[in-house]
Amino acid sequence: MSRVFAYCRVSTPDQSTENQRREIEMAGFAVDKRRIVEECISGSVAAVQRLGFTRLLDRLEAGDTLVVTKLDRLGRNAMDVRETVERLTEIEVRVHCLALGGIDLTSSAGKMTMQVLCAVAEFERDLLIERTQSGLARAKAEGKSLGRKPTLTSTQQTEARARLAEGVSVAQLARDYKTTRQTIMRVRARAEARNEDEMT
Repeated sequence: MSRVFAYCRVSTPDQSTENQRREIEMAGFAVDKRRIVEECISGSVAAVQRLGFTRLLDRLEAGDTLVVTKLDRLGRNAMDVRETVERLTEIEVRVHCLALGGIDLTSSAGKMTMQVLCAVAEFERDLLIERTQSGLARAKAEGKSLGRKPTLTSTQQTEARARLAEGVSVAQLARDYKTTRQTIMRVRARAEARNEDEMT
C-alpha cells in the first residue's frame, strides 16, 4: 500500500516547519504525523549528509510518495536536488514538489523540469566562475595583491628565518610572534624553497 511522507526543513532554530506542514495539508495530502520528517539544518548541507533525510531514505519503500513544499528542501543546489531525486527514482519513490504545481519529479514531465533547472544552475555556475576569473585578472593587472594578508610582516618573516637558522624552535617562534606553528613552518618552507632555487 502506497504511503505518503513529508520532508520539512528549516535552516535555523528560530524558524518553524509549521508553514510547510500547513501547505502540504492544504494541497490535499493527509500525511500521518509519524511520516512527517522535520529537520533543522542548513541548506548548504547535501541531502544525503543530513541525519533526518538519511533516516527518511531508510524508511521509504517502492510506491511511496515524498512531498516537499520547495525544491530547496531537497538539496543545496540543482545538482544536489537532481542526485536526490535520482536516488528516490531508483527505489521507485514518487517526489511531489508543491512549488512546481505539485509535479511528480520522477515523471517524464518532472525529469524534463529537473533537466531545465540543472542546465540553468550549470549556466549560473559557469557565469560565476567567469566573473571571478575576470575579477582576479583585473586585480592582478592593477597590481593588487591577491589572497589573504600575510600574518607576519616581511620584516617579521626575515627575523623568523634568521632565528630559525640560529636553531630557535618553531613552537618558540609561534609563541613570540603570537601566531600558529603552521605560519612559521610556511615561512621556513618558503626559505628552504628559495635556497634550493638559488643552488640550482
